[in-house]
Amino acid sequence: MTSIYEQRSVAKKTDVLIVGGGIVGCGLLRDLALHDIDAVLIDKKDFTSQTSQSSSKMLHGGIRYLENLDFKLVWEALHEKNLWLKLTPHLAKERKFYLPTFSDSKRPLWMLKLGMLLYDFLSSFQNRSHQIVGSSETMKDLPGIRSKGLKGAGIYYDAVVDDGKLTLEVLYDALMNPKCKALNHVSLEHLKIPSGSEPFKAELKDELTGDKHTIEAKHVVFATGPFTDQVLSNIDGLHWKPCLLPSKGSHLWISKEALPVNESLVMVGKDDRVIFVIPWPDRVLVGTTEKNISGDMFDLKPSKEEIDYLINSLKDYFPDNIIGDKDILGSFAGVRPLVKESDTNDLGKTAREHKVFSPHERMRVIVGGKYTTFRVMVQDVARELCLSLNKNYSSNATKQPLRQLSIIPAFSKVELTEALEKEIWLKELPRTKEDLLHRRAGKIDS
Repeated sequence: MTSIYEQRSVAKKTDVLIVGGGIVGCGLLRDLALHDIDAVLIDKKDFTSQTSQSSSKMLHGGIRYLENLDFKLVWEALHEKNLWLKLTPHLAKERKFYLPTFSDSKRPLWMLKLGMLLYDFLSSFQNRSHQIVGSSETMKDLPGIRSKGLKGAGIYYDAVVDDGKLTLEVLYDALMNPKCKALNHVSLEHLKIPSGSEPFKAELKDELTGDKHTIEAKHVVFATGPFTDQVLSNIDGLHWKPCLLPSKGSHLWISKEALPVNESLVMVGKDDRVIFVIPWPDRVLVGTTEKNISGDMFDLKPSKEEIDYLINSLKDYFPDNIIGDKDILGSFAGVRPLVKESDTNDLGKTAREHKVFSPHERMRVIVGGKYTTFRVMVQDVARELCLSLNKNYSSNATKQPLRQLSIIPAFSKVELTEALEKEIWLKELPRTKEDLLHRRAGKIDS
């Protein structure tokens, strides 16, 4: 991979300009790099600093989507989950997930069994087989869970992932090709829509220094997630029609002393919302919420209402555990870029499939989808770009392992020494101390 200094030296022309440095933008850059195409990626903030580091830290098929009959999406996500378990065992780990059921639950054990059997079937039986366990085993692995009315639990298998590091390692892999560059803290200041075969002219602004740079691109791709409507509505002459129904999701990190669960579980809130509880080596993740949001969506934090909602949901499942503010080690929030459906504004029923729009013959806008399915999402765009640029396209190119691992491994507590910090500055493209601490070193947001 080229050095950070070479990365910031960008030519005046490129084949493809990618706007957005989350998992979709980085995944597209990697796909293009593996097909030897010149491409430049920019992000107004740091890479993976928004939605792509604010997920529930899972690679999963989405077992709850079965009730919406989203079988195609679940099939695709399960196969991608199992692929990344093989490609990145240092970043993704298989975990069992408990689905406890009580005498007053909406979904009894027999219904859970049918759902899990369908889940296994849609994985082409690559998933480890589901199980049904009684109340005593459920209480053993989930200490403190409400015993009153507990009937047992279904167990199915998905994966936990360090979402931020996976995004970054996908980016590092792309940058092994010197034809590809990536610039963080660089925004799209202005884009001139061309006529005929003229290139796009993009004026870029360095958000840290104020420097500006103009670059010409044959093609432009927007992978700006929940910010898509805001970004494209400001481009003169584009006449963009808003297409998103943004949804805020918040999570809490809880101390293991306050919530000493040994296995992951799926709670169902009083509003029928799914909440994951996932133990990590030194803390427990709890989330997520689902709230409509508008206005500024950068660098969000959970609201008091969302924090109370998650804590009260925990109290319902773990009535004897007293969890207070002192037990919350950190929190984070992000925005899901859900695509509007014509017949509903219900966030829970809005499909998670991705869509690609083309407001100009050489412009692509990719929205929606799930973190888990990013690789197949970007193939729709990468394939078209390759054909336009007279390159053969291989859908198997991105199935090879990532070639540059993070300096500080995922799921580990490593002291950030002066030597490690220096190596990260040189090799992992941070531009601020926050970039280094929160996304390269894994510091928890408080």
